[in-house]
Amino acid sequence: MTNIMLEVKNLKKIYDELGPSPKIALDDLSFEIKNNEFVCIMGPSGSGKTTLVNILSTIDKATSGIVNISGASIVGMSGAAKAKFRKKKLGFIFQNYNLLDTLTVKENIVLPLRLSKVTVEQNKFERIVKELEIKEVLNKYPFECSGGQLQRVAVARTLIMNPKIIFADEPTGNLDGVRSKQLMQYLEKINKNRNITIVMVTHDPLDAAYSSQMYYIEDGKIKNHIIKGDDTFEEYFS
Repeated sequence: MTNIMLEVKNLKKIYDELGPSPKIALDDLSFEIKNNEFVCIMGPSGSGKTTLVNILSTIDKATSGIVNISGASIVGMSGAAKAKFRKKKLGFIFQNYNLLDTLTVKENIVLPLRLSKVTVEQNKFERIVKELEIKEVLNKYPFECSGGQLQRVAVARTLIMNPKIIFADEPTGNLDGVRSKQLMQYLEKINKNRNITIVMVTHDPLDAAYSSQMYYIEDGKIKNHIIKGDDTFEEYFS
C-alpha cells in the first residue's frame, strides 16, 4: 500500500487560456504529500496558493496535469463523482466557517451526515464535541457563539465525516491571537491522534510553525520547500 496521500505532477492552471491575456496561476507544479502529514502552503497575495488548494480539494479544475488523492485521480472526474469523493474522503475548514444560522450548532455538525443519509454515531459525536470543548453551545445558534467557538464547530462538522485529508483555507483569519493558537493546537492534535492529513493555506508564520512542512508559492511556482527538523525551518519560523 502506498504511503502517498496526495500526488501532484505537472499541474497547470491558466485563466482565460484562449483570450488575449491568459494568466498563468499555477506553472507546472509537482510534489507529493505523505499520509498523516501536516502541510502548510504560504505565499504572497496572488501567488496561486488558494488556486492550488481549490484544485486539490476538487473545488476548481486544473488546465492540465495529474492530481491523485488517496490513490484516486481527480482530474477528469465528473461533477457527480467529485461530489461523492468529497463526501467520502475530504474535509474542509474555511475562514468564514460556512455554518447555517438557521440551524443550531448540533444540527450544523450533523448536517453532512443527514445529507448523506448516514446515522449519527452518538458516542463518536460526544467524543468530538468533548475534544473540541463545544458541549455548552450545542443548542445555541451560530450567531450566539464566539468566533473561536464557531471555528471549532466547523472542525467538528468536518471530523464527523471521517475525512482522510482536511483542506483548511486561512482557518484562523477571523480569530484573535489566543483563539488562533487554540485552533492550531486542535489541528495539530487531530493530525497526530487521528492520523488525518492536513493541507492548510496561511499567511501567518505562527500558524505555519505547527505544520510538519511548508511549501512557499510565488508566481505560480514552488519557490521553497522546508521540512520541520531542518535548520531552515527553525530559522524561518523563529
